[in-house]
Amino acid sequence: MSDSTDSVLVDLAGEVASIDNLVQSLSFEDWAKQTPAPGWTVADQVIHLGLFDRRAQWSMTEPDRFQDDMRALMAKGGVDAIHDAERNRSPQDLLTWWREGATALASESRSLDLSARCVWYGPSMSARSMLTARLMETWAHGYDIADAVGAVLPATDRLRHVAHIGVGARRFAFAANKREMPDTDVYVELTAPSGAVWTWGDSSAENSVKGDALNFCLAVTQRRHLDDCDLNVHGSLASEWMSIAQAFAGAPGVGREKGQFD
Repeated sequence: MSDSTDSVLVDLAGEVASIDNLVQSLSFEDWAKQTPAPGWTVADQVIHLGLFDRRAQWSMTEPDRFQDDMRALMAKGGVDAIHDAERNRSPQDLLTWWREGATALASESRSLDLSARCVWYGPSMSARSMLTARLMETWAHGYDIADAVGAVLPATDRLRHVAHIGVGARRFAFAANKREMPDTDVYVELTAPSGAVWTWGDSSAENSVKGDALNFCLAVTQRRHLDDCDLNVHGSLASEWMSIAQAFAGAPGVGREKGQFD
């Protein structure tokens, strides 16, 4: 059984509450607004979170159900078909549906061994990694919603989880872009919203990325163009990595345009 004070459980709940606070005040028109993700409205962003919160829960607590659902998804043409099926919900119904999935995920997680392996669409991962990924996605898609409606999400030290995934996904970013990653360390040093300093890697490494934690997270989730993130990127490997960095699974993202946001 996990400790209910485990940082990822506490911080995931905090991130969900932050996005809930944002979306509950949206107008009917706001839900239909286009977000910076091409082709995705605010409603689409919430649908995406609701779909994968539920599947993360099934993966951790009902692996057979998850496997059956994954096979059904493939037979129906993938996630897009399931996503489209939820688009007939009203904004209030969609908000309730998303809340139910997020609440169930949090509730079920409290009784789990967070070190246990869980099935997923790619390689298996620990339950803790699964929850960390849900936090990253909640924050990133929440940022898209905030951008669409002209809101500002407060930066918190919950970003450490997002940054940790971004650093850990360096090898994946190279693989997703069909590039071979050199066996060279990159030192990452970030200043947290609280003023704390977070580091990964060897501080003597020739390649490094330093700067504000929020800007790093925006870069690795591709919510801002790298040139707009004011990061100190030193070394050719670090530069190559940050030009393709992505904290999310799947094919390389389309990212954002330079200067797209004030």
